[in-house]
Amino acid sequence: MCTMIVDNIKATGSAKGRDGWFSITDISVSYDHPFHAPLEHALNIDFMARAESGFQRISAELTAADALELIKSIEKVLSEAESREIPLDTDILKAS
Repeated sequence: MCTMIVDNIKATGSAKGRDGWFSITDISVSYDHPFHAPLEHALNIDFMARAESGFQRISAELTAADALELIKSIEKVLSEAESREIPLDTDILKAS
């Protein structure tokens, strides 16, 4: 059964695809059937660039356990940056 669980956000960043670097405009996160990973369900993350010149995407399909570890790792790294008083550029989020 498809879960159809999805969340989409606007994003600012970069990703490297087969044709080189591109600017990320959106990220889609879903928990559903993967396209490639040999799993019944996966946490799927698509880093996308939507532009007049075309559409580019980098995708990742993770087990739920690995996705939870990724969340912990991201939080750990950002917490360390904060503790070192390194700016997190959160003002970019407020401008959107």
